Amino acid sequence: MTEYLIRRLLQSVLVIFLITVVTFLLIHAAPGGPTQVMLAPGLSPEAFEQQKRNLGLDQPVPIQYIRWVGDLLQGDFGYTFKNHLPVADLLWPRVGNTMILMGAAWLLTLIIALPWGIYNSTKQYGLSDQTSSFLSYIGFAMPTFWFGILLQQWFSLGLDWLPLSDMHTRGKENSIADLLMHLVLPITVLSLGSLAAYIKYARASMLEVLEMDYIRTARAKGVKERKVVFRHALRNALIPIITILGLDLPSLVAGAVLTESVFNWPGMGRFFVDMAIAREYSVLMAITIVTSVVVVAGNLLADILYAIVDPRVKLGGKGSTAA
Repeated sequence: MTEYLIRRLLQSVLVIFLITVVTFLLIHAAPGGPTQVMLAPGLSPEAFEQQKRNLGLDQPVPIQYIRWVGDLLQGDFGYTFKNHLPVADLLWPRVGNTMILMGAAWLLTLIIALPWGIYNSTKQYGLSDQTSSFLSYIGFAMPTFWFGILLQQWFSLGLDWLPLSDMHTRGKENSIADLLMHLVLPITVLSLGSLAAYIKYARASMLEVLEMDYIRTARAKGVKERKVVFRHALRNALIPIITILGLDLPSLVAGAVLTESVFNWPGMGRFFVDMAIAREYSVLMAITIVTSVVVVAGNLLADILYAIVDPRVKLGGKGSTAA
C-alpha cells in the first residue's frame, strides 16, 4: 500500500509539473503575449526595454519559467498587470466559494444518485427506474447555461421564491440560511448532469454484481435480500463508481465555470472568465494551476479509495497486482 501511494504521488507530481510547463508556454504563445499587457503603452524604446528588465521579461523563457515555479512553490502567484494587486489575495477567497458550490453539488449528487441507482437495480423497469431514465435523458441533453436561466425565470423572477444570483444578500453576508437559499439554484444546475450519470452508473454496477455467482450462493443459503444487497454486493459495486467520481471531477469544474457565470457566483469560474476578457495572464495561470491541483488530488483520492474498497487489489510488494 505504501509503495502504491508513493508511486501515485510521484505520478501526480509529474502531471502537475507538465501542466505548469504547458500552461506557461500557452500563455506566452497567446496573441500579444504577456509582454503587451504588462508593459505600459506609449513608452519610448529605452523605457520599454527598461520596464522589460524590471519585470524579468528580458530573460529567456526557461529562466522566466523557473522563476515563476519558484514563486509558486512559495505561494506567490504574482500581481495583476493593470492594478498591481496580489493575485493570491484575489484568488483564494474565490477558491473557497467554488469549493462550497462544488462540494454541495457533489454531496447532493451522491446522496440522491447512489440510493436511487441501488434501488432501481433491485426493481428493474419499475416506475422508479423509468422515472430516473427519463430524468437522465433530460440531464444529459439539457445545456447547463440554459437550464440555469430557466430556473431563474421560474423560481426567482416568476415565483420570487429564491434569490436570482450572487452568493449573499447585501447585509446578510454572515447568514448561513441566506447562503443556503442562494445555493439552491446553482447546485441544482450543477448537479443535474452528474446526477443523471451516477444513477445510471450505480444501477448498472449493482446489476452486474447482483448477477455474480457468490450473490446467487448467498441467496441460496437464505441470506436476507437487504443483507445481500448492502453487505455483499454494494462494496464491489462501488469500485467503478469511485473511479467515475475521480474522472468526473474535471467535468464538475468545467460546469462550475458556466454555472458561476449564470448566477454571478463569486468563484474561480466566473473570475476566470472576467480575467480572460481582461487578459490578466498571471491570474489565468494561477487559476489553471489551482484547478489542476484540485483535479489531480481528486483522482489520487479516487485511487486510494479504490484500493481501500476492493480487498482483492494488492498494491505494492512482490507478486502484487496494481490497480
